[in-house]
Amino acid sequence: MDNNANDHRIFGLDLFRSIAILMVLLSNLLLIYPNLNDKLAQMLILFSFWGVEIYFVLSGFLIGNILFNIYVQNDFTIQSVFSFLKKRWFRTFPNYFLVLLLNIVIAIMFHFQIENVGCYFFFFQNIYHPMMPFFPESWGLSVIQFAYLITPFALLFSTFLANSEHKSRFFIIVISILISIFIFNKVLYYLTSSNTTIEQWNISLKSVVVYRIDTFLIGIFASWIAINYNKLWLKYKAKLFFLGCFFLIMLFVGVGYFRVFIETYPFFWNVLYLPLVSTTFALFLPIFSNWKLVPNRFSRLITLLSLLSYSIYLLQYSIVLQVMKFCFNISAFSMIQLHFFTFIYIILVFFLSFIMYKYFEKPIMNLDSNQKFN
Repeated sequence: MDNNANDHRIFGLDLFRSIAILMVLLSNLLLIYPNLNDKLAQMLILFSFWGVEIYFVLSGFLIGNILFNIYVQNDFTIQSVFSFLKKRWFRTFPNYFLVLLLNIVIAIMFHFQIENVGCYFFFFQNIYHPMMPFFPESWGLSVIQFAYLITPFALLFSTFLANSEHKSRFFIIVISILISIFIFNKVLYYLTSSNTTIEQWNISLKSVVVYRIDTFLIGIFASWIAINYNKLWLKYKAKLFFLGCFFLIMLFVGVGYFRVFIETYPFFWNVLYLPLVSTTFALFLPIFSNWKLVPNRFSRLITLLSLLSYSIYLLQYSIVLQVMKFCFNISAFSMIQLHFFTFIYIILVFFLSFIMYKYFEKPIMNLDSNQKFN
């Protein structure tokens, strides 16, 4: 979710992030149009899931590059960890807390359900239990923030064992151990849960922090490969892209075709499915991370969409769609009225996101760039 702005943007990564936010935005059509056919509805449900998964993997990939450079090239101390966290929090906290406060105000004004709101100020709303109904899209921010905390402190602990000659190796060992721990958490969930429904899987596994941080770490793992095996990363980027497409089709079509449902294959769904999805999206990174484009209208549009993506994600559901649906009884709308409602919804999301980015997020990031955190 974090827009890691830098001076030399890579078009492919901006495009990947833009695809992710458009998937999330399009998935809201499920909440507007009541009679979508089953195939389209299934695709939109997957868009909502895939969009966030891309964000996790992409964020891990970008943060992995930063952490690796700090860990290997400098003395990695507690000051390094706090400097890293300060920079990350400076980029993610302002937008999050602004939108959280707006959600609280809106919930009070429109009498929406609200409980345990204090948890949201510490990202505890879904740390080990299902997400609460209030501000539901914030679940992904909790995963990211705890990944930010756990990863550098684990790397800091490893410095007591690592020496300067083998720090790169220790880096990937630490990341691999962390991935194994969070996959093992899924094994424990499988062994202690009787979950055999996709609805329960969605709220008690997919959206819970202690089961999801491995997705972010898989992105970090990919960044380590890109740095240390760059020639192979470039050589096989096209093949890995098509392999990713194949796996994506199999996860979408193959699961249904071969009837690999959670009722009959709970181990696959509760333990393997989420890491497979994350790994599949990581396969797209070699081609996207090396896709550079001469600036033109299209690339500038994609860059803008990428820059707005964090604001769009925070505003698109609870702030815009919920309020619009509260104000208008769309169940009584004709199809033409629904189309107009959707058009206004999309315009509002982009307009408000642009305002928040230009007059709130960007000034704060500029303030950040003027301070010597790293």
